[in-house]
Amino acid sequence: MSAAIFRSIDEVKGRFGPCALAIGNFDGVHIGHRKLIREAVEFASERGITPAVLTFDPHPTAVVAPDRIPLMICTMEQRVKLLGEAGAKKIFILGFTSEVAHESPEEFVSELLVKRLEIRGVFVGEGFRFGYKQSGTPEVLAGLASKYNFTVRFVRPVTYRGETVSSSAVRQYLGAGNVSRAGRLLGRCYALEDEVVKGHGIGSKQTVPTLNLRPEPGLIVPRGVYATKTCDVRTGRTWDSVTNSGVRPTFGGTEPTVESYLLSSLEGESPERIEVRFRHFIRAERQFPDAAALKSQILKDVARAEVFMRRSRRFGGGLSSGCC
Repeated sequence: MSAAIFRSIDEVKGRFGPCALAIGNFDGVHIGHRKLIREAVEFASERGITPAVLTFDPHPTAVVAPDRIPLMICTMEQRVKLLGEAGAKKIFILGFTSEVAHESPEEFVSELLVKRLEIRGVFVGEGFRFGYKQSGTPEVLAGLASKYNFTVRFVRPVTYRGETVSSSAVRQYLGAGNVSRAGRLLGRCYALEDEVVKGHGIGSKQTVPTLNLRPEPGLIVPRGVYATKTCDVRTGRTWDSVTNSGVRPTFGGTEPTVESYLLSSLEGESPERIEVRFRHFIRAERQFPDAAALKSQILKDVARAEVFMRRSRRFGGGLSSGCC
C-alpha cells in the first residue's frame, strides 16, 4: 500500500497524526535516510501511531541560497515512492517558501509539528537545523521537545566502508560517473525515469535503435556510457541495456539525453515510460568522426556490457550492489 501524500496545511487538518515524524530533505533516500525512517517506524509501531515523513519542495537552498542549489538525485515522484517503500505511511510535502524560512524554531514546532501534524516523536539527523537562519539547533529542538511533550531522537549518520553516507557524497560519485559507488550508498541502482521521447532518427538509420528519455531539468545526470537495466514502468518488463547519457557530441547535440540500446529484442508494444538503472561505467562520452565509427564503438560497448552482465549474474548481483 502506497503512502498517503499531503501537500498543504489544509489537507493535514485532523488527518495526519498522531505520528512519529522523520524530517529531512531525503534527496535520494539513501541508506542513511532509510535508517532514520526505520527508527521512526519502530517508534510508531511500539505506540500504535503512524510512521510519517516531512520533506520539502523545493530544496530549501532554492529560497535561502539560490546560487547554491544542488542538482537533485531524484524527482519528487521518485522520492515519495522511495519514502513509502522505506516505511512511511503518510508524507507531508512542505512547500518551502520565504515565509517558512523566516519562521522561528518555536513557530515551526508549535504551529506545524505539534498543532497540525500531532507529533509524538521527531526523528532527525544529527546535523539537522531549522527555523530562521538555521537557529534551530539540536539543543533548541531538545528544549522544545521537553516544552511540548514529545520525544526527539537525533540519528547518527550511517557509514559505508569508512565513509559517511550523504546526499552530497552520492552527487559527487554520480558527477564523476562512479555509479557503482553511488549505488552502494543509495542501497540500489541510481535511476532516471521519464516518458520515452522520440529521437532524431539517426540511431535507427545510422547506428543502433534506442529508447530515449529526456531527464527533468535540475536532476543530476551521469555523463558517459554505462551498462544499465531498462524497465518498462507500466508492465514491469526489463532488459539489459547499454546507455549513453550525455549530449550526443558526434551529432552536434547540446541538450542532455539518455539513450538506451536494449541487449535483447523489444517484443510487443514499445514502452511509453521507462526507468533506466545505472549499473556500471563503461567509458566517457566522446565525439567520433562519423556515425560508422560511433556504431563500431557501440558494438564494443555492448560486448563490455555483456561481460559485466554475465559476471554480475555469476556473482549474484554483487558487482552492482545487488540493486537491480
